[in-house]
Amino acid sequence: MSVTLKDVAQAARVSVSTASRALTGTGLTSERTQQRLTRIARELGYRPNPIARGLKTGQSRLVALLVHNLTNASFQVMAEVVQARLKALGYQMLLCIGGDDPEQESDTLTTLVDHRIDGLIVVPTGKNGPQLKALANDVPIVCLVRRDDATDLETVLADDPQGAYLGTRHLIELGHRRIGLIVGRQDTTSGRERLSGYVRALREADIAKDDTLIHAGHFEPETGATGARKLLDLPHPPSAIFVANHEATLGVLRVTAERNIAIPDDLSLLCYEDMPWFEWHRPAISIVDNGARDLANLAVDRLLHRMDKGNGKDGVREYRVGARLIKRDSCRQIDAPTSGKSAKPKSPPSKSSAARSSAAKSAKV
Repeated sequence: MSVTLKDVAQAARVSVSTASRALTGTGLTSERTQQRLTRIARELGYRPNPIARGLKTGQSRLVALLVHNLTNASFQVMAEVVQARLKALGYQMLLCIGGDDPEQESDTLTTLVDHRIDGLIVVPTGKNGPQLKALANDVPIVCLVRRDDATDLETVLADDPQGAYLGTRHLIELGHRRIGLIVGRQDTTSGRERLSGYVRALREADIAKDDTLIHAGHFEPETGATGARKLLDLPHPPSAIFVANHEATLGVLRVTAERNIAIPDDLSLLCYEDMPWFEWHRPAISIVDNGARDLANLAVDRLLHRMDKGNGKDGVREYRVGARLIKRDSCRQIDAPTSGKSAKPKSPPSKSSAARSSAAKSAKV
């Protein structure tokens, strides 16, 4: 059986209230008594009950982070930042994965209420606005990455319209006129806003929007694979693909590898949101950085502010973190509009041609 506070008090021959004050450092106990109680508690293996403490103090010291997945490298960075910030302040982070599924999100929110969390940072699906709004009456909430249009919750967003605009304009400046876009669902903030930035850049360059070059889908690798196949199978395929659905990047890279398409010689590739191995990939992949670390830090700042102010209505705001273009090696300059032939898969050399090449080299020697 677990050791209780009463067991510690009996072993130290003090009252339960004295033991409680000594172990929490919140009472009229001498330093000597506090040190003795701490030593006895450690020897007995006593661990405080956070649920019981929460019922007594009204604070669980638990803050939840609800994201869609950990495939997205930005969510991984955000989880690390939030956990480190909260740990330094004596909080524990509950990491919850919602799968971008409204039903799973709803079940998770109900569970978090049962755990009496002190605060919540959530990447919402946008389908449980009433439930989030009701929860916000008791728990400070900050939305991250996405806006829930059914609520007035404080929200921290990346500047996705500008980020997608910068990325598309970069490809246009390199001479690309047919630019494929693989983007997130249009019922999400990031999906809509990244598409709007892409369209804005095309419009400024007097390039007509071609719906056959745009593929929107769920935030998963299969979206990238399906989108890449459709784009590359067009009679006039794009000379560049902008993957603005981060999870879809893996699917795009799989298809280009399967078809023996060289990047950037056959196809320029630009991706949204960074991940560590993009820089180590050969060629290193150019990206639009959404500032995941800054987004997470700002979300924590805003949540702590709301927790400190008692979740009062001190003016709900929307905050933006700027996006930036990072140029690497996966996009190349083209001299003229492509004829569409460059993105066709290369055929490996036949055995006879390989033999002729080898013989020619031997003759030269």
